[in-house]
Formats: sequence, C-alpha cells, structure tokens
Amino acid sequence: MTVKVTFAGSGDAFGSGGRHSTCILVEAPDICFAIDFGTSSVIALKALEIPHNNIDVILLTHLHGDHCGGVSSLLMDAMLGAKRQTPITIAGPRGTKAHLPTVQEVLFPGSGGMKPKFAVDVIDMDVLTPHDIEGLRVTTYPAIHTEATNPTSMRIEVDGKTIAYTGDSAWTEHIPNVARDADLFISECYFHEKRVPFHMNYPDLTEHADELTAKRTVLTHMGPEMLAAQERVKEECAFDGMVIELEDQA
Repeated sequence: MTVKVTFAGSGDAFGSGGRHSTCILVEAPDICFAIDFGTSSVIALKALEIPHNNIDVILLTHLHGDHCGGVSSLLMDAMLGAKRQTPITIAGPRGTKAHLPTVQEVLFPGSGGMKPKFAVDVIDMDVLTPHDIEGLRVTTYPAIHTEATNPTSMRIEVDGKTIAYTGDSAWTEHIPNVARDADLFISECYFHEKRVPFHMNYPDLTEHADELTAKRTVLTHMGPEMLAAQERVKEECAFDGMVIELEDQA
C-alpha cells in the first residue's frame, strides 16, 4: 500500500518565494488528512485540482494563521460551494476548540449562525499522549514557538508508516523522538546561516544530525535566505506541488 504526501503549501508566514502557506496533504488507502491548513490552503488545493471534500481529518500543530487560518475558508466553501456531506475532524493543540470559532467570526462576520449539513468534530490534543483519530495514531510534543499559539511538533502513524513534523519550533529535546525512525521527517528550516528564535534553522539541523534517525528528511517553511541556499544543502527541500510516495518495501 502507498501513502501519498503532497505539499500543497510549503511556504512561510509571508509567502516567501510566492509559496502557499503550510498545507501537507496525506492520502492513505482508508483516510485522507491534512497536516496544518494555513490561510491559502483552499487556494493551493484547488490549484492542484484536489477536492478538499476528500479530507477526513485536519491536524494542526499550532494556532498561527499560516498553519490554521484556512480552516474557516474550507468550512465556508464546504457549506456554500463544495456542498460537503461527509463529517470532518479537526484536531489541534490545547485551545483549538475555542480558537477556531473566534477566527471564523473574525474572517466571516455573521457566519457563526450557519449550521453545516455535515458533522464537524473539533478535538484538543494533550501533548505526550497518543490520540487515536479516525484510524490515525497522533502524538504531539511540546515545541518552542510563540507561546500563545500552544505550539507542538507531531508524529503520525498511518497504514504502517510514520510521518513526523517539527511544526514551527526551535530545536527541543523532543525532536529526536519525533523523528525517530520515521518514514518521513518534515522539518521547518527558516534560515540557512542566521539563527532566529522560535524557529528551526539549518545550523540546528546540522548540529544535531546524529540524533535524527528518520529514513527521509524534507525541509519546508523556508524564508528568503534559506530559499536562496536550498541548492547547496544535502537534504530535500519542499516546494508547492511536491509529491512523495511512501511505499511498502518488498
């Protein structure tokens, strides 16, 4: 069985390089889910001709707009345009359940009274606790980013494959466990030489390379300096529309 990973959006908060905000779509035999769903995610998916009605679960690492701001647009289009009929589950860090309706009302005033014809289940996930969500095993870890966003890193088990993702975070003691033997480790990599706080930068990854045991690593969420240097690093670098297929080994 193949697990297909599509980077619908691989950009930073400011669209550096003309890229869409973070949206990593994972299609497995029995489930389709998104890891983060930034502000332009609906646009990114439509550009790739991927119907967002196919998404069963959205997993959010933290509550910044470039990682969760597209949920409101998805729900509005699902009600008014795409005519979604199937349920959707949205799981994120502590505070997600309270935060998303506030964002919805700010972006679409008056929409709070609209009732979708499909079930919407919103879950707050505690860190360091495995959560079984529609057949996925999801474990989140404390991250170092803007505290008010309740930041997490994430490890997801699906159909015998493990996908790990740093989210937006400086290096933490948990990152080696997040990446441990993962089939795919997706790491934020904001700057190439410069170190900025609350983000993973390339020097962090090189200094801790011996601690990372993932089978495959892809860098994402790159700022202008990192985008200019991406041809000079050994790791794969994500781009909008990039597809990775995780296949069973014969």
